[in-house]
Amino acid sequence: MQRGAAAPELNPDGSHSAAAEPNRQSLRTEFPFVLPRGYVDPSTGEVHTHGTMRLATAKDELLPLGDFRVKENPAYLTVALLARVVTNIGAVTNVTTGVVENLFASDLAFLQDLYRRVNQEGHTRAAVTCPNCEHQFAVDVAGGRLGES
Repeated sequence: MQRGAAAPELNPDGSHSAAAEPNRQSLRTEFPFVLPRGYVDPSTGEVHTHGTMRLATAKDELLPLGDFRVKENPAYLTVALLARVVTNIGAVTNVTTGVVENLFASDLAFLQDLYRRVNQEGHTRAAVTCPNCEHQFAVDVAGGRLGES
């Protein structure tokens, strides 16, 4: 034990007390999602809908700015950025710009919104209102489809 360090607090049974544990807040860095339509793998024809996106780093946002495709067409930044932070789509674990380019437009829009939510707002929840009863509640946009558990 280091000189001057407090001895850890123990419970009567010899286990560490909660006070002895440092107050650690875990940071969620990966977010599972379900694509509205799905990525069609050109080699197998399989449709992949489930995937994972990780939090972006400063490097993720800076490196694509040097890509010639982004310089020629600034809208391509979305494709380059998503290719860096989407870690998998189904069995596709090497998500490249080519994979992102071949997503359906609705799936691309979904991933853009998810990226914004997790990197700027820090969550994947969206406020919604029931069109029938006007009850307001939150849904997790990264979660499964209705009826799935």
